[in-house]
Amino acid sequence: MKTIRILLADDHTVVRKGLRLLLESQPGFVVIADAADGREAVALAERHTPDVVVMDVAMPVLNGIEAARQITAKQPQTAVVFLSMHSDEGYVLKALKAGARAYILKDSAEHDLINAVKAVSDGKAFFSPAISKMLVEDYVRQMQERQVEDSFELLTTREREVLQLLAEGKSNKEAAAVLNLSLHTVETHRSNILQKLNLHSGAELILYAIRKGVIS
Repeated sequence: MKTIRILLADDHTVVRKGLRLLLESQPGFVVIADAADGREAVALAERHTPDVVVMDVAMPVLNGIEAARQITAKQPQTAVVFLSMHSDEGYVLKALKAGARAYILKDSAEHDLINAVKAVSDGKAFFSPAISKMLVEDYVRQMQERQVEDSFELLTTREREVLQLLAEGKSNKEAAAVLNLSLHTVETHRSNILQKLNLHSGAELILYAIRKGVIS
């Protein structure tokens, strides 16, 4: 069993202690350091190079979104799991754009955190069921309001395969290896997917995949 080294960041001492107990109750999970604000989290991440950072969105000195952006820019191999009280799409999109691989609600952390850490350490994404449900319902409502057909039907079978791999966190190169395609072919598929679905970034692609139930 591989050891997953975790950095914990939350400005509330009681919350940090509770999360540490929860995480360290899991075999193979080790909390190597904890931080009380975003700037401290960035410094500790640079010093310890954790596998996973579990971080609150709202923190003093430097907020979690900016801290995640700085951490993932310097250490792209470190996966970020966000804890938040906010379930609206704006926060989720900001988190994904900052490089987060998981977004879970604080009130469901006891049930979701262990699964989130396991998922991101395997290179996958994870979202609280309430987040996924909200995104799906919001998407369906938008489709009904616009009276448009499902854009997912515009994708070819191969494009759907590429969409899922990219949404799960695979790079273009990794997706090419899985599908036994050239890197250029996957890059072309990715470009076509974004164009057909009117998406503009990897973060939006992940959100779309959640809405469509491609990933959960």
